[in-house]
Amino acid sequence: MKAMELGAAAVAVKSGVNRGVAILDFILRLVAIVATLASAVAMGTTNETLPFFTQFIRFSAQYEDFPTFTFFVVANSVVSVYLVLSLALSIFHILRSHAHFSRIILIFFDTAMLGLLTSAASAAAAIVYLAHKGNTRANWFAICQQFNSFCQRISGSLIGSFGGILILILLILMSAVALSRR
Repeated sequence: MKAMELGAAAVAVKSGVNRGVAILDFILRLVAIVATLASAVAMGTTNETLPFFTQFIRFSAQYEDFPTFTFFVVANSVVSVYLVLSLALSIFHILRSHAHFSRIILIFFDTAMLGLLTSAASAAAAIVYLAHKGNTRANWFAICQQFNSFCQRISGSLIGSFGGILILILLILMSAVALSRR
C-alpha cells in the first residue's frame, strides 16, 4: 500500500514540475515575442537625414540601404510570428504536462528559429561593427560619427535580437529537460 502511495506522489510531483516548466515556457515565449518584435520595429523604422552644404543636398541613412538589415527585419518578424503561433502549443503543455510529441515538434521548430535569428543578428552585428569602427584597409569609413541616432537605434535593435536568441536557447533546454524527465 505504501509503495503505491509513494509512486502516486512521485507522479504528482513530476507532473507539477512539468506544469511549472510549461508555465515558464509560456512566459519566456511572451518575452521573446516582445524582444524580437521590438527589434524588428526598431530596425525597420530607423532612418536619419543630414544636410550637406545646403538644404537641397542631403545624406540619408536608412535600414533599406543595407540588405543585411532588411534580412534582420524579416528574420525577426518571422521569429515573432512563429512565437505567437507556438503559444498555442505552450498553453497545451500547461493543460497537459505529459505531452511528448508536441514538445519534440517545439524543439525542432525552436531550433530552426534559433538558427534563423542567430544568422540575422550576427550578420547585422558585423555591419553595425563596420558602421561604428569602419575598415581602413578597405577604405570603409565609420559613419556613426555623422549618423549618431541611426547607429544608436540599430545597435539597440541588436540587443533585443540577441536577447531573443538567449531566450530561444533557454526554451530549447527547458523542453529537452521536460522530455528527459519522462
